[in-house]
Amino acid sequence: MKGNRITMLSLALAGLAAATQPAQATDGYFAHGYGMKSLGMGGSGVALAQEPFGGALNPGAMSFLDSNMWEAGISWFSPRRDASRTGSGPAGLDGQSDSGSENHFIPEFAIHWRHSPTVAYGVSVYGNGGMNTDYAGGEVSAASACASFNPNPGPYNLHCGNGKLGVDLTQLMIAPYVSWQFTPGHSVGIAPIITYQRFSADGLQAFDNPFLSTSPGNVTNRGTDDSWGVGVRVGYMGQINKFLSVGIAYASKVDMDEFGRYKGLFAESGDFDIPSSLVAGFAVTPDDRWTLAFDYERIWYSDANSVHNRSSLILNCFGGDASACLGGSNGAGFGWQDVDVWKVGVQYRLNERWTLRGGYNHTDNPIEAQDVTLNILAPGVMKSHWTLGATWKIDAKSELTSAFMYAPREEVTGQSLFAQLGAPPTTTDTIGMRQYELGIAYQRRF
Repeated sequence: MKGNRITMLSLALAGLAAATQPAQATDGYFAHGYGMKSLGMGGSGVALAQEPFGGALNPGAMSFLDSNMWEAGISWFSPRRDASRTGSGPAGLDGQSDSGSENHFIPEFAIHWRHSPTVAYGVSVYGNGGMNTDYAGGEVSAASACASFNPNPGPYNLHCGNGKLGVDLTQLMIAPYVSWQFTPGHSVGIAPIITYQRFSADGLQAFDNPFLSTSPGNVTNRGTDDSWGVGVRVGYMGQINKFLSVGIAYASKVDMDEFGRYKGLFAESGDFDIPSSLVAGFAVTPDDRWTLAFDYERIWYSDANSVHNRSSLILNCFGGDASACLGGSNGAGFGWQDVDVWKVGVQYRLNERWTLRGGYNHTDNPIEAQDVTLNILAPGVMKSHWTLGATWKIDAKSELTSAFMYAPREEVTGQSLFAQLGAPPTTTDTIGMRQYELGIAYQRRF
């Protein structure tokens, strides 16, 4: 009992730590994988049961985990983001800036119990996100056309606001799960997803007015706001034979409370829901050394109007349609489109102590050229992710797993929203990003 109490205390501390961490971005603002072994295999694993993160991926797989265990890990996550504007001519809106805050540490935690040979339960604690930026500001001259959008004196940031420009989004998911092997080799599971998120925005003074927002004064520089929500993940895994397993899992949209302090920024008076997703795949184990995993995932960003609605809707607001204003019932958003994600992973057991992994993850870019300006705040443009990983078995009950991810630079260029609002039509914005991640986790059976 003492060991269980210590473990549950560790869970609580990990949850509190995760709640203070900035969000990460890989597949849009979803992580490319959950659990260090999955991360080393390109995020694949819906048809595998190797670690207790069923609440984050497939609760149906968890009845195949063969013992009680807990796992705790931490990742160094380093996104490198930049934005620039060119072609504004005498309007003087051109500028370039790199986002700061390049080093983040993101914890994860999960615990798993086998209740019987066919029933298991546990808890997974993990995070999502990807809208974390921090530009210094002052890149655009006080003598520029920014004064036409913002009555406050300059100099200005790339959104014609004052001071630093950026947003900070944190999403923490706590997902208790139960998994039932209803017939030998076939299991289903369910995991309620209890979600807490925090958000802040700075430097958007040019949009904080009655011409562009339904709630001026609740657009920017309002400090940190938070909200809660609940969703559910359900899953199935089947061990077809000793060589082949299949899996599928669906996560519902998480309906979140509104961010009241930013009800003039996000559509539907500050609503910021978490989109639904579906992942399906299979794993092939030709012998006791090799495992090959293949996953396909669909993420429906269209579930969340604040994320999905086109930024160009703000032009309709400027023309008198209040529903299209920032914060409106059909308010302008970031324009993120639904995406398909493909994940491939390989695992090789080198010997009794060492297991090696590699993987590749490819996702559609959710951001199109017409929405590039607002996405200076959220440049989730990554497409390719290359991963490596390894596990060292310390003894019969414990092991260390590490994973590394590199996502090469991607960028999107399009006509600036300021050009659509009256600046020279040649005004063009570009956002770019690359990222690195290195993590380590300790797993212990008990």
